[in-house]
Amino acid sequence: MTANLMVEKLPLIKVVGVSASGKSTLVEALRAAGWNARPVSQEHSDAPDLWKQFGFPRVLIYLDNDLEGQRSRRPDVSWSAENLAKERQRLRHAYEHADLRINTAHLTAEQVRELVIAFLEANRIRRASTPLPPLPRTGGSSKT
Repeated sequence: MTANLMVEKLPLIKVVGVSASGKSTLVEALRAAGWNARPVSQEHSDAPDLWKQFGFPRVLIYLDNDLEGQRSRRPDVSWSAENLAKERQRLRHAYEHADLRINTAHLTAEQVRELVIAFLEANRIRRASTPLPPLPRTGGSSKT
């Protein structure tokens, strides 16, 4: 079985959330652990159900952050409360349908990873026995 075919048979996990909440970092960690995870950059889209397009997920994970957390993770960006509110509005549909919601503002990437893995294991979400290939990163910093 080819690697692509194997990935297609695994349950799809999509990760949505506000900017600088740790989506890329979480997806990278989940793929390294064998889960078929993909980020959805819905915070930049006015399509309320973007998370449902290009494959309906078995699990939808929503990551949130506060303004202080955004600023600490991405000091290269000018963050505003207005922009954060706009992103949350764009993500409202995903938030309402998420299987797991985590506010990452005061958590390390490791803590978020552990919470999500515990959730996936408790719900018996299948994964590959080997790491899946990494996806291109979104966002601008690898310090989430």
